[in-house]
Amino acid sequence: MARARDPIADLRRIAFLLERANEATYRVRAFRSAAKALAGMSAAELTERAGNGTLTELAGVGDVTARCVAESLAGEEPVYLRRLAATEGSDLDAEATALRAALRGDCHTHSDWSDGGSPIEEMALAAVELGHEYLVLTDHSPRLTVARGLTAERLRRQLDHVAQVNAALPEGFRILTGIEVDILADGSLDQDDDLLARLDVVVGSVHSGLKDERSKMTRRMLKAVANPHLDILGHVTGRMVSSRPAGVTGPGDRGHRARTRAESDFDADAVFAACAEHDTAVEINSRPERQDPPKRLIRRALEAGCRFAINTDAHAPGQLDWQRFGCERAALCGVPADRVINTWSAEQLVAWTHDRPPRR
Repeated sequence: MARARDPIADLRRIAFLLERANEATYRVRAFRSAAKALAGMSAAELTERAGNGTLTELAGVGDVTARCVAESLAGEEPVYLRRLAATEGSDLDAEATALRAALRGDCHTHSDWSDGGSPIEEMALAAVELGHEYLVLTDHSPRLTVARGLTAERLRRQLDHVAQVNAALPEGFRILTGIEVDILADGSLDQDDDLLARLDVVVGSVHSGLKDERSKMTRRMLKAVANPHLDILGHVTGRMVSSRPAGVTGPGDRGHRARTRAESDFDADAVFAACAEHDTAVEINSRPERQDPPKRLIRRALEAGCRFAINTDAHAPGQLDWQRFGCERAALCGVPADRVINTWSAEQLVAWTHDRPPRR
């Protein structure tokens, strides 16, 4: 008989590939729920249930996932996994491939502490498997209630939790602390200054008032860019080029039921000039439904002398492999690796966010 495979690992791998392929949330949830339901079961009990056909009596295990488990225990790669693996990924050209290989981490990610679908530990382990050296955890700030934004107290608890998780992670990898802080209507940042000062990386994004008139939005963004705590300006236009993403399975899922949305109107040249002056990086958001900023604005930010961060804005483990999409767009616009902050080591990144000369 063939040696049994790890059925839990196979279920999690299927979920990862479904997330990466932007498949429907219910499909992802089916495999992650099954993996969770079976995780505490002994190998003997799992084998017995698979043999007598009682796996589906367990909450969270359906016919398809039970079949995958049976195939894994028989030493076979599950058919579902084999089909996904055969069609995974997309070819990148040489420039995009080189840029992707130069990335050492991801500066914009979410966990189930806000509107992500997976625990911090699971996001971190997926990043390790992708070859990252670090992952910046940037859950939302309190005003974004639909995304379960973190109050100051919850953020303090998260910082303690991240320290505990880091102690258990493989050597050579670390979670960096961060936040995706709301840029409020007056341009201020939605979190206490003392907490923002403690974080390794602060991403600031506009999530409300996206249809504000041009001069108001420009003033709002300029004030945020000039804030001494802001390191990265996130998804700068707020646009959505397609419907809601799949794979987001967290409690804030309804917050991602995005329709297509036009770009916010602002003076891009003024905002990018301010980013260059204050050494604030412009995010190239890799989410397929965002593709933000559009390529014409990436080129203008490059001409303005801005730095960039190629981030996934991942809300699930499989989405951490979406950096390829941002790299494609950056390469098409001629963005060199030495202008991308997440080609740096964790130490270099934190030194830049905390120790660089005064910007403002």
